[in-house]
Amino acid sequence: MEYLVLGFFTGLSLILAIGAQNIFVIEQGLKKQYILLVCLICSISDLILIFLGIFLFHYFVQYFNSTIELILNILLIIFLIHFIYSKIKSYTSKVEFNRETQDVSKFDIFLKTLGFTYLNPHVYSDTVFFLGNFSKNFVFSDKILFGVGASLASFLFFFLVGYLSKYLSHYAKSEKVWKIINLFIIIFMSMLTIFVILETIN
Repeated sequence: MEYLVLGFFTGLSLILAIGAQNIFVIEQGLKKQYILLVCLICSISDLILIFLGIFLFHYFVQYFNSTIELILNILLIIFLIHFIYSKIKSYTSKVEFNRETQDVSKFDIFLKTLGFTYLNPHVYSDTVFFLGNFSKNFVFSDKILFGVGASLASFLFFFLVGYLSKYLSHYAKSEKVWKIINLFIIIFMSMLTIFVILETIN
């Protein structure tokens, strides 16, 4: 059960950030345009990519020697440090949301959502590389629980943001709220970084 919780909070920390995809979801919520479609595409895509990363690292880990594992851990630490640095930088950045409603077809929104999801390199680094790499030494059942937890975080986040942005637009656009969220991410990811560094040293 602890791996489910770990996966949930790790996934939440990765996704709880203002990026192009999340801004798009919030904007669709504010405009009340195809919210269910957008949330489903983003959530299911995350689930697919999360388990793709977990299974890739699971099935290829047998070919890793100590040198490759050390390199992967170093890359993971670099990723985490860069991620934390980007959150510290964005702590003071201003967020702009577009609320202008236009007549857009469901197919256009479908393609746009796929674009924001699969053409975003951060989606792959966060899901496939980070979550797959982080869970590579877990036993298989714990990897599944970890992946389920991370996927649940994605579903919860996208549907809450999509559907509540209309009713909580004041909070969705609040700089103070996003600063608090960023602070949570910085603290949690710093703890994960220390854990990976200690694991690498040992």
